[in-house]
Amino acid sequence: MSALPDLALSERVLELAIAIQRIPAPTFCEGRRAVFIHERFQAEGLSDVSMDMAGNVYGRLPGAGSQPPLVVSAHLDSVFPEDTPLDCRREAETIYGPGIGDNALGVAGLFGLLWMVRGDASLRLRPNLSGRKAKPSPALPGDVWLVANVAEEGMGNLRGMTAVVDRFNSAVSAYLVLEGMALGQVYHRGLNVRRYQIKVSTAGGHSWVDYGQPSAIHELAGLITRLCALPLPSQPRTSLNVGVISGGTTVNSIAAQADCLLDLRSEGDESIAYVASQVEGLVEAGNRSGVQLSWELAGTRPAGELPQDHPLVKLAVSCLEAQGIQPLLNIGSTDANLPLSRGLPAICIGLTSGGGAHTTGEYIHTLPLLQGLGQLLTLVEGAFEGW
Repeated sequence: MSALPDLALSERVLELAIAIQRIPAPTFCEGRRAVFIHERFQAEGLSDVSMDMAGNVYGRLPGAGSQPPLVVSAHLDSVFPEDTPLDCRREAETIYGPGIGDNALGVAGLFGLLWMVRGDASLRLRPNLSGRKAKPSPALPGDVWLVANVAEEGMGNLRGMTAVVDRFNSAVSAYLVLEGMALGQVYHRGLNVRRYQIKVSTAGGHSWVDYGQPSAIHELAGLITRLCALPLPSQPRTSLNVGVISGGTTVNSIAAQADCLLDLRSEGDESIAYVASQVEGLVEAGNRSGVQLSWELAGTRPAGELPQDHPLVKLAVSCLEAQGIQPLLNIGSTDANLPLSRGLPAICIGLTSGGGAHTTGEYIHTLPLLQGLGQLLTLVEGAFEGW
């Protein structure tokens, strides 16, 4: 029998999450955190522990049957630059720290699942330093692949999850994606995302001597103002955000170069295509003598969805209800986008509640983690059935 989560196991998962959070892992620089997880997978005695060319870390928990395996993944990377202070503090029932919920706790949840599925969680709270290989779990009729993947955040464009799905494709029961926060959410729909890099070039010059000549920064500022004035549909919900601006050289120079990164999202394919055409048109219309504007598609996240009556979605709902949590079926931009876009069964779930994601004030609540681990265990046990 699998071991139901208790306070001791929850505490061990939280301790591991803090250890993971303290290892810097900005997108494209997840190596140190990946090595840490690789070593922990080996110490726990998982089978076939490996790292692929993308930087993803894999470990297999053998099942007792021959059903197709289940892939449970959590992304390693965070949004914070390498030099961000990763101070972490605990106050009562809350833990504060950049990236603690997104996604250090999600990665730690892989180990929480491992300890519960083995059915002897109290013996597995600490690493298996003997390196003894995992024995088949009689609780599961198929293998569980635990995957810590890279490049989910920012401009990673789901590169890590793409490699995971390329490896397993449809030869799995399902893909379950773990996020540290958003407990109660069932993300069964993938949000359509397009990212643009927009560049502006001018001759530049001296702020006094050449005053009146076009500035790349001024041109870009005007363009952004026009972009923000675009009417966006509320149904289907659509958003536009300029997240990064750069350019110029000194305060007394007319900027010769400037660029920005633009993020478009929509629940509707036609809506995002329409807004994207408007963006591209505004950029191209800004070209004139002495001013050159250009755009390029810097990244996409493909859309896809499971219907609400799909067995995996219904199972996720029942697992939350069993924990006394009212489920919320939702759409989001997560690693689940990738398998969903290929027509594969996938959902993303959260392990606890919290807030401040993508800020240095990020925090998680500790007590709901018991319910989050409970839903995860029953979801994994049921995910081998029904399709």
